[in-house]
Amino acid sequence: MLTDDHNKVKKMFKEFERLHKKQEEGKEEIAQQICMELTIHAQLEEEIFYPAAREAIDDDDLMNEAAVEHQAAKDLIEKIQSMNSSDPMYHAMVSVLGEYVNHHIEEEQNEIFPKVEKAKVDLEEIGAEIAARKEELTEEQE
Repeated sequence: MLTDDHNKVKKMFKEFERLHKKQEEGKEEIAQQICMELTIHAQLEEEIFYPAAREAIDDDDLMNEAAVEHQAAKDLIEKIQSMNSSDPMYHAMVSVLGEYVNHHIEEEQNEIFPKVEKAKVDLEEIGAEIAARKEELTEEQE
């Protein structure tokens, strides 16, 4: 489920770049959607997945780095949400957020996820918790 979220947001960043290059409308809407998706995703990981992963894999450095990356992304999201798409820094902010998120996704999928799977964490239980919480958070956003 977290990987599906990763793939979805990666596609949205590509769409943002496409709209920017073609100077088409919709850039601000997709950026706001990216911000909403990432905010929910980060909250799910921080509330449910990261505590379980931290306990299971015993790699504080890796988990601390993930927490710092989340905070950096949240700071950028806050700035993007307070900006207008006509701001000359808007595209740069969204692009840098995309770079941060892509780096973070690679680390999660290549380091954290395999370690969690190897530790025999009950991924079905965590997945069910995440799905239920995601539904709540999504409803709150609408």
